[in-house]
Amino acid sequence: MLTIALSKGRILEQSLPLLKKAGLFVAPDELQSRKLILNTNIENIKVIILRASDVPVFVQHGAADIGIAGKDVLLEHGSSGVFELLDLGISKCRLMVASNEKQDLNLNSLKVATKYVNSTKEFFHAKGKQVEIIKLSGAMELAPIVGLSDCIVDLVDTGDTLKANNLVARELVRNISSRLIINSASFNTKHKEINVWLKKIEKSL
Repeated sequence: MLTIALSKGRILEQSLPLLKKAGLFVAPDELQSRKLILNTNIENIKVIILRASDVPVFVQHGAADIGIAGKDVLLEHGSSGVFELLDLGISKCRLMVASNEKQDLNLNSLKVATKYVNSTKEFFHAKGKQVEIIKLSGAMELAPIVGLSDCIVDLVDTGDTLKANNLVARELVRNISSRLIINSASFNTKHKEINVWLKKIEKSL
């Protein structure tokens, strides 16, 4: 049995056609059901759909053999127990520093609101900047407006949300896309089965 963990939302929407092209299909009635473990067209392969941040956790602990998650999530999670094998080139976006256009980002110390704490620390420390990180789970754009932070670090796709809140993208932290990850123990114990699907997915890219 192989279990594949997929992230809800945009990644799921773009992962399913990719998997279908590789020969793995989840029926619409399965996707619309309240079941937590979904059947596929292949008897010994199941799919579970999770919050994005939970995918690497399930893969790390062996509750899923394979997962598809954004690089932003993987950077926050760390790499313990997980192999990152393929950049799938889907769900592309940018992790950016954003602020009001007039905000001075060259201050000796900045207050930065983000849910991407590890990536933010690494980025600003590499620039030799001292930052106070305020961890938020959502409504990031609100932080500079109400004076909670000088800037934010968040994912940017079209930039429409920033524009609607009078913010602009100022600096690129890194480009983001979705990655195929494997549980390190499964890669050893189920190497043959996983390799078969790895090759099929590679061909479908």
